[in-house]
Amino acid sequence: MKKSLGIYIHIPFCVKKCNYCDFCSFASGEGLMTDYTAELCKRIHSYKDTCSEYSVDTVYFGGGTPTLLPLSCFDRIFSMLQDTFNISSDCETTVECNPATADLSYLVGLRSLGANRLSIGLQSIHENELSLLGRIHSYNDFLKVFWDARSAGFDNISADLMYGIPEQTPKSFRESLSALADMRPEHISAYGLKIEEGTAFFKNKDRLSLPNEDEEYQMYLDCSEILNFHGYEKYEISNFALTGRQSKHNLRYWRGLEYLGFGVAAHSFFGGERFGNSRNIDGFINGNDITEERYSLTDKEKFNESIMLALRLKEGLSLSEFQDKTGKTFSEFYPALKILTDGGFMEINDDRLSFTDKGFFVSNSILADMLDFE
Repeated sequence: MKKSLGIYIHIPFCVKKCNYCDFCSFASGEGLMTDYTAELCKRIHSYKDTCSEYSVDTVYFGGGTPTLLPLSCFDRIFSMLQDTFNISSDCETTVECNPATADLSYLVGLRSLGANRLSIGLQSIHENELSLLGRIHSYNDFLKVFWDARSAGFDNISADLMYGIPEQTPKSFRESLSALADMRPEHISAYGLKIEEGTAFFKNKDRLSLPNEDEEYQMYLDCSEILNFHGYEKYEISNFALTGRQSKHNLRYWRGLEYLGFGVAAHSFFGGERFGNSRNIDGFINGNDITEERYSLTDKEKFNESIMLALRLKEGLSLSEFQDKTGKTFSEFYPALKILTDGGFMEINDDRLSFTDKGFFVSNSILADMLDFE
């Protein structure tokens, strides 16, 4: 039986950078995108012999804005993936989409090439919030691309929302949640705003009108309440899905499974090693080695990561498996567990330890206390 593998492909082109974004992205130009695609295909093909014993069951095109890429470039990449890897018949193939960058004919073409899942960045239904985020699309743009995607044959659509953003209120966020859930995308992600260094928001952080901590916490709780009411199940800190529609690719990350990343700023976990590429797009296009880090996890790092990743998921951590591996109960490993369960931050159900919604909201602080990251 072949081992499973995921593929991530970074398409780093954008019309403009959003005010909150610190991802690797560059201004788009057709010549640059063609050159980038050519080098991507070379680097993908270099794994043909290495991966002969693997079956690829997820492919994810992230960005940037992948839907800026001409269909001719997608055609070359899909052909090279087919030529290089054993692609499973039920492979989940996701393309991220900005609502202002794809029309019906483009989506029909994308679907015919092999994409079967679309991840659309909505962020908010309110025009003032979209404008403050620096998004190039309107809510109407989202509505059009969503229904165009349905017409093009996409029966697996994910959409992103953000909370804790400038001028947002719990009421306006509930309106975004309800409007999106009423459209029945198969998957919804809801991310809290993090102001990262190097972004436009970071430069102007003292002038931003942001929700306070209590309001942001209420928005977080509203995610679960409203989406659960509409039939969505929370399966990870920020992700909700209809039955059977979880993101297979992202589950691969959270379950510590292997994946290869191609393109600038892409990261991989393969053959027991983690390695990542720099943001040097000129070096990439010129065929230079842009690997900036390559390392194997120590036993301690593997231990910490296995706990941290398991607890990101609603299914949580198996306590019996933990005891089998370590010879300790989890309470012996972390005596403060009782404080967390008594306080409603964590719960134990059928041998599994997991965060409650209350605990998920402060999970970074809890994990930092629980695990030794030195």
